[in-house]
Amino acid sequence: MNTPPRLLALAATTLLLLTLPTLPALADDPPGSTSSASPPPEIDANSPELMLPDGAALAPAKVLDIKQVVEEQGGEQRREDTNVDVTFALQAEVLFPKDSAKLSSTAAARIAAIAAEINKQNSSKVRVFGFTDNLGTYEHGLKLSKQRADAVQLELAKNLNPGTTFDIRGYSEDYPIADNRTEEGRTKNRRVEISFPRTTGG
Repeated sequence: MNTPPRLLALAATTLLLLTLPTLPALADDPPGSTSSASPPPEIDANSPELMLPDGAALAPAKVLDIKQVVEEQGGEQRREDTNVDVTFALQAEVLFPKDSAKLSSTAAARIAAIAAEINKQNSSKVRVFGFTDNLGTYEHGLKLSKQRADAVQLELAKNLNPGTTFDIRGYSEDYPIADNRTEEGRTKNRRVEISFPRTTGG
């Protein structure tokens, strides 16, 4: 049976995307460790095996956005690296007492460590977003998530350059990352995320 040339070209393109290199998530790597991706595989655009239709050409090969996620045991802190930015997600329980926006005694050290990474990346724009679970009213969640984001931003600012600009928001129960039907999922959803552009290779 003869396969149409366009289907073969699509299959070749799909194979290229599936074989692009990915970064392993190394749970033992400390925050700030570096990893580098391999370059895209060499593709011979003139290979007869691609069976491109007349006049067709392959787009230049490129590495798609690579995401590396490292989560502390228990999920108290999660770091997500992509080609363009870094995001830290801290569970609310490690930062605040229950239903409170007052930072705990141990929160400052965690936030200072994230500030050190922001300084390492030479980032001057930082986003601080607060989230809650779906218990209680949506309006209460909006208020609490914004108050928590504000508290984290104030602590971050103590360790960052004066010229740093912040985008601070509270999202209540919007954008959950886990199932709100379980306590484990709700714990993950109650969080503050700190994200900033990646400006160095680190």
